[in-house]
Amino acid sequence: MAVVDIGTNSTRLLIADVGDGGVSELERESTVTRLGEGVDATGRLGEAPQERVFAVLERYAERIAARECEASAAVMTSAVRDAANGDAFRAAVAERFGLDGRTLSGDEEARYTFRGATAARPADDTAPRVVIDIGGGSTELVCGTGREPGFHVSTQIGVVRFSERFLADDPPGAGELEALGAEARRGFEAAVPADVRAGVEGAIAVAGTATSSASIALALDPYDAARVEGHVLSRETLGALRARLAGLPLEARRKVTGLDPERAPTIVAGVVILECALAGFGLGTVEVSDRDILWGVALDLAGKP
Repeated sequence: MAVVDIGTNSTRLLIADVGDGGVSELERESTVTRLGEGVDATGRLGEAPQERVFAVLERYAERIAARECEASAAVMTSAVRDAANGDAFRAAVAERFGLDGRTLSGDEEARYTFRGATAARPADDTAPRVVIDIGGGSTELVCGTGREPGFHVSTQIGVVRFSERFLADDPPGAGELEALGAEARRGFEAAVPADVRAGVEGAIAVAGTATSSASIALALDPYDAARVEGHVLSRETLGALRARLAGLPLEARRKVTGLDPERAPTIVAGVVILECALAGFGLGTVEVSDRDILWGVALDLAGKP
């Protein structure tokens, strides 16, 4: 099975064998393409961002063909949902690269994300938790018990969107960070009822902000998915990480050990958003996972319950 996730900030590939034993990854890659650049202001996908994605898809399509995958799909999320020319972009992906393009609704994105994040957990793990998926244009919050999702919401809080909206200075100023955090906290509290937030006992964070934060905290060079998987970040650690990264100009941030240089423009917003999500649920720690929407869609393609 091959799944391509065309997100607001990155374009990712998973090629995996999917059977009764779960998902066995054969290849995985993430490339920052910033498809959502400018969408918040213009309402349209720009030509340059689209071409960045197409260049990456050319390479991914060759790898999918070489593996002779039984099925493949490309899923598209916030940037494509929000853009006036999103349907035209999806059609171009299908025509040029032979990928079954699906523009996911916020509900679908949440369901696949929760499924992927919990797929490898023990069957008797029934603790109520929230899965936090911070993307470029949106953040999905999915609350559930065990492997069953319950309440879920897609918010218009994302690292590209909020970086463009709030962080004009380099490095960002204290006032900018406070405004970003205040808006994220308001957004999360408005999106998730208080009783739902109170009923959650733990959190799993997926996607680039969380995995990058773990990688920086562990000073990984190169990135090591096995060490990132299950790593626990405290709010205190995230606060120290935010202060460190926000204190650096962009070019210095690109050189931080454990951080993909292409994520340097948006990582500060991402860490603040993750802090605010944990605060909203009254949680002091979060578990990081590399198992996310890619796993969820791969399981769906394979027809696995």
